[in-house]
Amino acid sequence: MPSYKLVYFDLRGRGEIVRLCFNAAGVAFDEERIDYPSAWTEEKKAAAPFREVPYLEIDGKKFAQSGAIASFIARQYGLYGDSALENLFIDGVVALSVDYFDTWVRAYFEEDANKKVELETKLKNEDLPKFLGHLEKVLTNSGSGFFSGQRLTLADLAVHHTLEVSYRDFPDIYANYPKVVENRKKVESLPRIKSYLSSRKVTEI
Repeated sequence: MPSYKLVYFDLRGRGEIVRLCFNAAGVAFDEERIDYPSAWTEEKKAAAPFREVPYLEIDGKKFAQSGAIASFIARQYGLYGDSALENLFIDGVVALSVDYFDTWVRAYFEEDANKKVELETKLKNEDLPKFLGHLEKVLTNSGSGFFSGQRLTLADLAVHHTLEVSYRDFPDIYANYPKVVENRKKVESLPRIKSYLSSRKVTEI
């Protein structure tokens, strides 16, 4: 088996989907966690593909972009579907999750106080309910408790990761989306995911 090393900041962020994929697949990997911003030095940036993290070293060769890395792991270790069309569907759910995640990032890191309140209010009252509504519909059509097929895929992991903060901060909203809550609990009950979540380092984001 190849040797894997994930390089990312000491938080969940965009690197968490990679950690979830590795743990769901039962694949061992090393990590280098960078303290941000103090340890995010010019030397570290120069060593990173595109001067960004996360990146994954595979037998010493570096590969960038969390989405591409997660997709690679999913394809290698059984976290995709059984056909090209199922994979297309899974990729669609993942892309939808990324769209919401990017919206949350803009609100979270907004420096202007008034604009931040505006973005956070819209996130809670419009963006999140819209996202959850799409997910609820997909899960209703699926009927299995998973987003695609009868087992865990990258789609479930991407949604679980993306909703982490909102599930913590806006629990009242989820009462209207029972199938999303059921899916989250289903993912967290899987032995490998349960073990990982119970032992991972606690970070704000």
